[in-house]
Amino acid sequence: MTETQKPVRTRIAPSPTGEPHIGNMYVALVNWALARQTGGQFLVRIEDTDRARFVEGAERMFLDALAWLGLDHDEGPDVGGPAGPYRQSERLAIYEGEVARLLSTGHAYRCFCTPERLAEVRKQRQKAGGETGYDRLCRGLAPGEVEKKLAAGEPSTVRLAVPLEGETRFEDGVRGPITVRNETIDDQVLLKSDGYPTYHLACVVDDHAMRITHVVRAEEWIISTPKHILLYEALGWQPPQFFHLPLIRNPDRSKLSKRKNPTNVLWYREQGYLAEAVTNFLGLLGHSMPDGREVFSRDEFLKDFSLARVTTTGPVFDMEKFEWLSGEWIRRLPLEDLAARLKAEGFVPEAMCEKFAGEKFLAIVRLMQERLKKLSEFADATAFFVERLPYKPQDLIPEKKGKPLHTAAETLSALERLRSALAALRQAQGGPEHGRGAAAPASAAGPPAARSRKADEADGPAWEAKALEELVRALAEELGWKPADLFMSLRVAVTCRKVSTPLFETMEILGREESLVRLDEAIENFGALRLNNEVTE
Repeated sequence: MTETQKPVRTRIAPSPTGEPHIGNMYVALVNWALARQTGGQFLVRIEDTDRARFVEGAERMFLDALAWLGLDHDEGPDVGGPAGPYRQSERLAIYEGEVARLLSTGHAYRCFCTPERLAEVRKQRQKAGGETGYDRLCRGLAPGEVEKKLAAGEPSTVRLAVPLEGETRFEDGVRGPITVRNETIDDQVLLKSDGYPTYHLACVVDDHAMRITHVVRAEEWIISTPKHILLYEALGWQPPQFFHLPLIRNPDRSKLSKRKNPTNVLWYREQGYLAEAVTNFLGLLGHSMPDGREVFSRDEFLKDFSLARVTTTGPVFDMEKFEWLSGEWIRRLPLEDLAARLKAEGFVPEAMCEKFAGEKFLAIVRLMQERLKKLSEFADATAFFVERLPYKPQDLIPEKKGKPLHTAAETLSALERLRSALAALRQAQGGPEHGRGAAAPASAAGPPAARSRKADEADGPAWEAKALEELVRALAEELGWKPADLFMSLRVAVTCRKVSTPLFETMEILGREESLVRLDEAIENFGALRLNNEVTE
């Protein structure tokens, strides 16, 4: 393993051919950390020479993803810099000059083979069980013949003249020394017939021109590195240090793909995952912290990052673990910060903003903070606060393993007793029926019940979670019910769901008026169904 203390220059060089890939962000994080740790510079270079696959807007998406994760860069197409331009499509004259130099020194040659011939050569060599690379037919063309073909307008590419004997060696900062026999290296195309360079030529020329000292990229580029070393030698340049990070894998060990895992970084933002969780998770892929901890900030990763702890084993992108980590980060946020992010990212419905404000909204967020894995879960999980959702009256009957624990008559009687007991509590001063930002009743007309909440005179304890729980537990004992069973019936009546935020804290936020309205509706609907024999005993 290779470590460095001198200021270094690193880069991330995406191709704008689609959505920003999570694997690119993993590589970007390491490059960013290495540059920042040494007081060096981190560059962004857009490798847009593959015009057939170019996607409009892909560059902007990539830069947005970097910014979202907090991976700031010192030079790039959006911020400029002394080594620009930072788009390869704007550097064609530079590549043409270096190609001319390679041709003049015999380190490269013109190739006039058609795509059809190349495909046939590949097919025949594959059939024979040999190397499938180019057969070097044009490498022996005389200068006069080359000029004749060019004058006739025959399309051509330029290929690297790889030495036919010997070996090419380089030191990989992650994997150690690597040696490749030159006879196994293909005469790689450097300049395509459309005048655009291939990745191999452009990245070598640009890394040199931009003074990149450390090339940190995915292991899939190991096979190309000997070609790059040969190009550096042919151009008379000192190569940078190379580091090849392990590829991220699916749980089945296949290469990470969007068919099995979401790979678009911005998808995670749209879903409401925190940027802190994404960078934390990326920092765990192929790297370990010195004390083995798994939850850490970007700055903590920067402080403790070490190339010596980068593994060569492909890390697995475990979505289940990522969601756990995301939940951990949501719970780490100060309550006010979480509330602000929920609103800023558009995950709070307008109806909730209208009915709950200030401390009441914070109270709902507090109940949800322990339950969220991503911000987008908030709206659905709290919908019952602002509207009465549909549910089956049969859900009011507590059950175990699909079998009812009480009869319909017993359940209806328990609900009526609950309603009477709860009405004896008075609304807490400053609660939702008195305080600012109150939760308005979800139905202006109210239920068809004969009784009226406004007519209830309550002089008992305040409508607060502790008093509510004590009252319902006492009533459960009086009825001979298990508290959990009575809680379930009350939960469905008030929240319209079998699973919700903590029942009594939820009722405190909803307030006495709205809770009693909902309980009345449950009694009326359940009783009507029972009379019609739609709820069996």
